[in-house]
Amino acid sequence: METIAFPLYLSLKVAALATFVALLIGIVCAWMFVQWQNRWTKILSLITVIPLVLPPTVLGYYLLLVIGRDGLVGRIIEHWTGSPIVFTWKAAVIAAAIASLPLIIRPIQTAFESIEHEILKAAQLDGANRWQVFRYIMLPLGYRGVLAGLVLGFARAMGEFGATLMVAGNIPGQTQTLAIAIYDAVQANRMTEAHLMAVVLSGTTLLLLFIVTQVVKQNV
Repeated sequence: METIAFPLYLSLKVAALATFVALLIGIVCAWMFVQWQNRWTKILSLITVIPLVLPPTVLGYYLLLVIGRDGLVGRIIEHWTGSPIVFTWKAAVIAAAIASLPLIIRPIQTAFESIEHEILKAAQLDGANRWQVFRYIMLPLGYRGVLAGLVLGFARAMGEFGATLMVAGNIPGQTQTLAIAIYDAVQANRMTEAHLMAVVLSGTTLLLLFIVTQVVKQNV
């Protein structure tokens, strides 16, 4: 069980943080895509889909170019913090957040787009600004899309493998998530251990998704 405990803990930690970050970015992006439908938002919308269509290892390679020690973002972070971000659990959070972002944006955008335009127009005519329209109309009416994005994003982040392996590596006790630990066990022909970890990962993800869904439903 010791070989499962830390990878499970790290997977939950990475998935929770990645989903939180991606959900905030996803809500803002979805709102922008609905509010401003122009060439620039279409380009940005296309860019946010890229993690969905690229092979995870290719996504991880591009991330490595950006946040690696020779990448612009990586150099800036290292200058600020004094240590590189690659091959740390923080890099795993970045990889999982970017990988789950498309699955978070789309349902939220669809929910926002389904809100009747007359309702938004009426609020604006009554003097509501963009923030008030978003806070008091779009977000409450689009909660089902936010919930769907939350669930899909968490599930994607929990199972993220390829990009995480590229930027965070496979360091037991430091960056080895449960998905990577399963791969490691299969490579070493520890099939019993791999079976157990696969069951734990699947069961934990399904259980948490069920709990999150029920809690959010009860509080909406």
